[in-house]
Amino acid sequence: MFPTTDYSKMTREELAAEAKKMNSQKTLTAVLIGVAVGVAVWSATHHGGMMTFGLLGLAVLVGYRASRARKRLQAEISHRDKAPKQ
Repeated sequence: MFPTTDYSKMTREELAAEAKKMNSQKTLTAVLIGVAVGVAVWSATHHGGMMTFGLLGLAVLVGYRASRARKRLQAEISHRDKAPKQ
């Protein structure tokens, strides 16, 4: 879902566009996590089983990867802002 991109090779404009794209994906990520948790809770109350843990694991994985990608992008942007412009 979140490919690893080398942000150090991108221009400032490309970084800004990537940040804008990630901000628009926040809602989609939140909805995906919410649906996974909702179905996991429903599964736990009606059926039980491994599907509950699988869906909760999916929600954690999606949230972790999205957060890590946003942090990497923000770190590169702040690094570029601190560096002298050439």
